[in-house]
Amino acid sequence: MTINSADPLTIARRYAVDPASWPVAPRFDPVERWYARLAGNEEHEVWLLTWLPGQSTDLHDHGGSAGAFTVASGALTEEVVVGGELRPTILRTGSGRQFGPRHIHRVSNTGNVPAVSIHVYLPALSRMTRYELDGGNLRVAEVAEAGVAW
Repeated sequence: MTINSADPLTIARRYAVDPASWPVAPRFDPVERWYARLAGNEEHEVWLLTWLPGQSTDLHDHGGSAGAFTVASGALTEEVVVGGELRPTILRTGSGRQFGPRHIHRVSNTGNVPAVSIHVYLPALSRMTRYELDGGNLRVAEVAEAGVAW
């Protein structure tokens, strides 16, 4: 599959509609979200994630990488901090979200069926910062490094 690094949402959508191009089949882990890197280089990367009902990320950023994700099947809820509170948006199959390098969010499967999503990062992830929302303020909880934490 040819990747145009200029438009991460288009890349995510192209992968989402072509599971035959994925070098691995999605798996579902009852303990934690499952993920696999599908493609990439130093400029960008593409990830496949699976989500059973109730599975979620922490509130996090992408270490300065911009990107996008799209829901290949099921539905996911993205929460962003607005005015010191989390504001949710439900993204269903075919829906996606593009974001800049300072985007902080939490993604979860709040539904009752498994979900699959494709995530694209420009440049490739090198770190992610996890946050806690404390009294309406973001507080850094952890900085995770590529090659160590994932």
